[in-house]
Amino acid sequence: MKKLIVLLTMSTLCTPTFAQETSWFDSLKNLIGLGDNKAQSVDAPTTPSTDGLVDMLTSSLNVNSEQASGGMGAIFNYVKSNVSADQFNQLAKTLPGVDGLVEQMPDISQLSSSEGLGGLLDKAAQYNDSLKSLNDVKKQFEALGLKPEMITNFISSAQSYLDTEQGQQAKQLLSSGLGQLLG
Repeated sequence: MKKLIVLLTMSTLCTPTFAQETSWFDSLKNLIGLGDNKAQSVDAPTTPSTDGLVDMLTSSLNVNSEQASGGMGAIFNYVKSNVSADQFNQLAKTLPGVDGLVEQMPDISQLSSSEGLGGLLDKAAQYNDSLKSLNDVKKQFEALGLKPEMITNFISSAQSYLDTEQGQQAKQLLSSGLGQLLG
């Protein structure tokens, strides 16, 4: 009988629920009813972060971390050019690391497309700031080895990631700055 109690105690202490406790002694006290009865939230909501966003993009979109960081940097840079400085600062506060992602977007200053639709878009972008911004995001994705069609996947994945109670403000700011990139 003693062996059974010891075996049950040891197996209970090794379960994930008890592994979350502060120590094995606290786990044992809780097991026999002498512990603190405060409920500990194992599934406490976490605040969205750019690291979490990049991790989610790499796993769900089958891209590497450089592509995920650079692609989101390009999108956040587009948002930055379409919202006020105060709004972008608020986005950076609600989603720490946004400025770091913007710094990771690829430099496309030396790229140009002289053929086909890319060349036509380059010409049109000379006369329209909005088209220039759209063209820049497209080129940044291509410089990362991503197809321009992936832009919408990145946006919808980011919005899904931010679709939490803690991420609502960042999601709204992101959506408000996307403008023509969504349409």
